[in-house]
Amino acid sequence: MRRNDFGYIPLNVANGIREFSIANPGKIAIIDGNRNLSYRELDIRSSQVANFFISKGFKKGDRVAVISGNRMEYPEIVAGLSKAGLIAVLVNPRSVAREVEYFIKHSGSKGAIIESSLVPLIENYVFESSVEQVLTMDSDDFGLNYENTVTSQEKYDPFIFVDEREPFKICYTSGTTGEPKGITISHRSRCLVFMATALEWGLGPDKTTIAVAPMYHGAGFAFNYAALFTGGQLVIQRKYDPLNLLEMINKHKPDSIFLVPAHAIQLRELGQSTINKYDTSSLNCLYFNAAPLPQELKLWVLDTFDTAGLHELYGATETAIVTDLRPEFQRSKERCVGPPWFFNQVELLNEQGEEVSVGEQGELYAKSPYLMNGYWNDEENTIKNTNERGYFGVGDIAVKDEDGFYYIVDRKKDIIISGATNISPREIEEIILKFPGIIDAAVVGKKSEKWGEEVYAVMVKNRNVEIKDLEEYCRDNLSGYKVPKNFQFVKELPRNASGKILKRVIKEKLDNNQISEL
Repeated sequence: MRRNDFGYIPLNVANGIREFSIANPGKIAIIDGNRNLSYRELDIRSSQVANFFISKGFKKGDRVAVISGNRMEYPEIVAGLSKAGLIAVLVNPRSVAREVEYFIKHSGSKGAIIESSLVPLIENYVFESSVEQVLTMDSDDFGLNYENTVTSQEKYDPFIFVDEREPFKICYTSGTTGEPKGITISHRSRCLVFMATALEWGLGPDKTTIAVAPMYHGAGFAFNYAALFTGGQLVIQRKYDPLNLLEMINKHKPDSIFLVPAHAIQLRELGQSTINKYDTSSLNCLYFNAAPLPQELKLWVLDTFDTAGLHELYGATETAIVTDLRPEFQRSKERCVGPPWFFNQVELLNEQGEEVSVGEQGELYAKSPYLMNGYWNDEENTIKNTNERGYFGVGDIAVKDEDGFYYIVDRKKDIIISGATNISPREIEEIILKFPGIIDAAVVGKKSEKWGEEVYAVMVKNRNVEIKDLEEYCRDNLSGYKVPKNFQFVKELPRNASGKILKRVIKEKLDNNQISEL
């Protein structure tokens, strides 16, 4: 492999697969139902992906959209694109056609790899865009058949030199606020996350993890692919099902799993008697991200999976992990996201850009080698969200205690301003979620001519709940101005694939009197 001017091999997302195809070629790297791949097979197939695009004239820096759910091919595609120096555009398979069209055109993708079931997302426009080559998994009906095309290519590794600071992927923001932005992530950023993850959660050659979270998502990809980068075994769950997850844990004996709070909510709904039928004692680490664990749910996880050390992570796609609340502090540091994670520097700044004191609220800024390269073709927003010292503004309001631990007060843009008073939705949500029968809740501000905004609670229940009893409970536990003016039950809260509640959608429904449609 070519070295750079400093004489070392640069970090590349494909390097772990390259290494372990030599160190342990026969070891099973990926299990996907009744299919599996050894490290040697994974290395060869990823090289074949690379060689296909190179043979079609793709050059380093060209973009290829990947539109797929979790499956065995996902890691080999990403590794193959990395070997060729191409940039993977990882697309949420739950997107609608209009959104996918935007991602492809905005990124200028020259190629696309897609599952056959998702072809309707692109078939009406893709060949009118920048896309020249389409590979379709499980079908010959649109573009080229992925399996036949890939396996017909040369098996050698092309070893295209890619500087580790160059992007390996573009992923788009969840759209919780505003139009999606393309976040460019470098090889260095992601490889350092892989290595730090392995150090923190014990990944490595003798370890197994289950890919539950979607791999298109920043955290889902980072924590699932880390197993392969470090020589471990990755078991694929194609679609989340809590009972199936218990069966997979019982069968494959994973050491660690990355989850989001929505996964835990569904596990809890199975009931303790069902969970107790399965052996989960192999788990020594569970880590959560994407949204905060409500305290009651966290305590349930700690009690139910008592062999597993619980880590609660905080960060953003632009920053990767910023803080980590480790197992020893889970019960003593309530509502805390922990101290800064490896290599992170954190600042809390007031509106004047000055650092605040311990116990005072400020907007959280983070700086580390994990930071994104910037927003794709959007220098304005890149500059807007980064201060003069290179710290990225995550958009959350936080406080720091005397031990250097951070507490997220709320999303900057989620804060409700009612009668000129700032109100934190998260505090109210935590209270509501402690009420018997409430299993999910979101608190938002609804437009009000009198107050500017009124506090509005939207909830999901699993038993009969009397609004008057809930309101009384809130009055007993919250200041009067924080008590929701309205309570509304819905079938489910809108969430993106990473588990974040789409409060923008809730607000739109409220403003248009369509909340009953949720």
